[in-house]
Amino acid sequence: MTAQIKEVLIFQGETFAMASEPLYPWLNRRRNKKIQFRRYSTACSRGYVGTWEIIDDRLDLIKLRGKFMDGREVEISDLFPERPSPVLADWFDGELRCPMGQLLGYVHSGYSSIYERDLFLKFKAGMLIEQRIVINESPPSAEECEKLMLACIDPKLKP
Repeated sequence: MTAQIKEVLIFQGETFAMASEPLYPWLNRRRNKKIQFRRYSTACSRGYVGTWEIIDDRLDLIKLRGKFMDGREVEISDLFPERPSPVLADWFDGELRCPMGQLLGYVHSGYSSIYERDLFLKFKAGMLIEQRIVINESPPSAEECEKLMLACIDPKLKP
């Protein structure tokens, strides 16, 4: 899978690119509605980009960009006609990952690239319950990988 366009998160006055898709669990539970988005790029296989905001510990969907299969622009009210905007993501239980800092290692797949830090935000029913930052290490170079592989083949060779 191609590296994916990230969703947007506004948190504590900063804008982050998310390596997560908080709308996915809601869409997955509603597959019988046949909600399908037009995929405009292999870099956005889900067919939409959501903008989210955390205010007072609530994860809210505030904007949605994309098109339905018939070419119509997606509006939040198309998915949530009974709810006023912004929409509390009360279906979301889990962690969101927001990469931060410089890119340390590009991976041409989903959200697998490695950045200097990751901000993890944990939610229960759309409410923020925990946050943490993880400092990441640079992935090994091709030369380091080769040395480690050789050491596995012949233990006498030290990396």
